[in-house]
Amino acid sequence: MAYVEGFLTNVAGTLKNVGGVLSLILIIMAGIVYGMSMMQPAESRGKWQTVAIGLFIGGAIMAAVVMASAAIQEESGKLLTFVLPLF
Repeated sequence: MAYVEGFLTNVAGTLKNVGGVLSLILIIMAGIVYGMSMMQPAESRGKWQTVAIGLFIGGAIMAAVVMASAAIQEESGKLLTFVLPLF
């Protein structure tokens, strides 16, 4: 049981330390790619805009997970303490 809680603590710490920076990098890259896509011909512009939107959404989801990581860790710890004694 302590191993699982320690593992979840390490995962949460990693998300808090690395996730915020990575989400910011993804959002900045999305802006750069979207801006550069405006200089492309019409037939390839849509492909690059799709990549930019994907980068932005990925960065936003990562930022949401980083902000909620403490709550996710707490709730999963409660779930594990409830489920594991059943086995």
